[in-house]
Amino acid sequence: MGAPWTGVTAAQASGPAAPDRLANAGRSPTPVPQVPAVGTTPPPPDWKRPLGTILVESGDLGPAELMHALKAAQGDEQRLRDILHLNGTVTEAALARALATRHKTSVMDPDLVPPDPRLIERLPPDEWLRLGCLPWARVGGATLVATTQPETFAQKAAELQRYLGPVAMAVITEYDLHRTLTAACGSTLKQRAESCVAARESCREWNTGRFGFALWLGLAVLAVSALQAPQATFAIVLTIVAVALFSGTLLKIAAAATHLRGRSSTPGPGLHGGPRPVISILVPLYRERDIAPRLVARLGALTWPREKLDVLLVVEEDDSLTRNALRRARLPAWMRVIVVPESSLKTKPRALNYALGFARGSIVGVYDAEDAPAHDQLHRVAARFAEAGPDLACIQGVLDYYNPRTNWIARCFTIEYAAWFRLMLPGFQRLGLAVPLGGTTLFFRRDILESLGAWDAHNVTEDADLGIRLARHGYRTELLDTVTLEEANCKTFPWIKQRSRWLKGYAMTYAVHMRDPRLLWRQFGWWRFLGFQVIFLGTLIQFLLAPVLWSFWLMLAGLGHPLAEALPGAALFGLIGLFLVAEVTNLTINLCALRARDHRGLRPWVLMLPFYFPLAAIAAWKALIEMGASPFYWDKTAHGLHDSLPQPALTGG
Repeated sequence: MGAPWTGVTAAQASGPAAPDRLANAGRSPTPVPQVPAVGTTPPPPDWKRPLGTILVESGDLGPAELMHALKAAQGDEQRLRDILHLNGTVTEAALARALATRHKTSVMDPDLVPPDPRLIERLPPDEWLRLGCLPWARVGGATLVATTQPETFAQKAAELQRYLGPVAMAVITEYDLHRTLTAACGSTLKQRAESCVAARESCREWNTGRFGFALWLGLAVLAVSALQAPQATFAIVLTIVAVALFSGTLLKIAAAATHLRGRSSTPGPGLHGGPRPVISILVPLYRERDIAPRLVARLGALTWPREKLDVLLVVEEDDSLTRNALRRARLPAWMRVIVVPESSLKTKPRALNYALGFARGSIVGVYDAEDAPAHDQLHRVAARFAEAGPDLACIQGVLDYYNPRTNWIARCFTIEYAAWFRLMLPGFQRLGLAVPLGGTTLFFRRDILESLGAWDAHNVTEDADLGIRLARHGYRTELLDTVTLEEANCKTFPWIKQRSRWLKGYAMTYAVHMRDPRLLWRQFGWWRFLGFQVIFLGTLIQFLLAPVLWSFWLMLAGLGHPLAEALPGAALFGLIGLFLVAEVTNLTINLCALRARDHRGLRPWVLMLPFYFPLAAIAAWKALIEMGASPFYWDKTAHGLHDSLPQPALTGG
């Protein structure tokens, strides 16, 4: 038999001093019914009054506002609650009071009645977040449990009773639950955010000293070899970079041709019928002075219902600049600020991991601070997840720039992004290869994301790494032709620093996943394994050893080349042919990627790309040195320098 229903009150649960404090706060304790044990049936809810009626009677809601909300909710009580709160009609505190009245219980205030930390230790903090509950105090033979969702408390009772024994219910606001749990378990949450990925798939155990020694030893050996046998050394290096260029060019041709041949211009369907999922959007911010107005305007342009939208602005605890800016801003109710505890490790993936536990949605997306997504983007993402199989774990949108005409670097950057997101990545998907993700406009099935440990907190290119881990575990990524506009990083030194971080992450990702090549081969199969080599190792080799290839331009200038006489004629002509094919391939792919109306004016600037990519060679060497000196250092990209977007993008394409 289950435990009987009792008259435990929130005031009684806190001990003798609690009634005075509650009385001083102007609150009268109300009986809290205890949820029955497993196997019993709670009494019928006939005594419950409509939530809207309680809010109107308390003066927190006007009759006209209630009628409007009821019409939008279409008779769904849970949706009514979300509409009232997330549309800003009723405060969270007022809703909590109304729910407590409806369920004949009390609202817990941690400032007046702090919880018993020993009870909180019964489960990991992420489990309390999942349940939306927090144990508060022992009262007689029961444990008082504060919940943000009293409507579903009876369904969670069986699970709670396994750890707490008989339970009684109180109500708490989500804000108070989160800050209470953070205060009690902040160190645990911080540690989990930094180490949630399995050690064998993480770079957190990277041996910086050993890599640094190997790097300098390798460079020394190369230098000695070049002095002792310059032609042989140069020929070996040339062969390596030529193979990388050849394989990379073949892959580009295959990816572009495969995508163009199978490309459909029909937009994806909308979500028709059935309940819409809650979508949580994580927006990591760092040192952003005045980003809030733009964030609210751009994300507010999304047409997804507000009661199903959960935007988390993720900021570091010591980032007073951003925190003060957000504190001054009038954020809508569907936006929340998540403060990440201070740590020596300050990376975007660590912040995302920490915020993920506080998200409400079954779909989790990531945007950057300056992003302006297409208005219908979330509708299309939700529709694709709904119609796809359960192995579709991630949807990657198309990234583009809203300031391509700022200077020549911005133009070249826009061309590069157009080729990567509109041809290469969709082509990799169609070829069945693992897709290295971009860092924004990403959407995940939350359960799959959490099962893999989410992001590697130590990898500075966490997006590409996550794309590889998804593929290793048998999940798919799809490209969706919905566009998010962002700001092109178009100053020379900031561009080099950003590209250096990306290439350092690529190198780290390659090193981590090649720890056990045989296991990777078994998980990938030979086709994906070879594709991984070309995309990651081939890219790094081409950027690092590009000067070897550029040296052959000396021949066109009539200056000769040290290997011109040493190489057989066939080999020399083969190299020249490879260079020409590679350049024609790059030119053709970039022109094809600029078919959109807004991009056509950039076509003449394709000829400037040979002067743009040497910057990446500099970034590659910077990245290689940092891997042996500061592998986890995050070179922050400044936003808002060229932020002149008149309005967000309208649709995909």
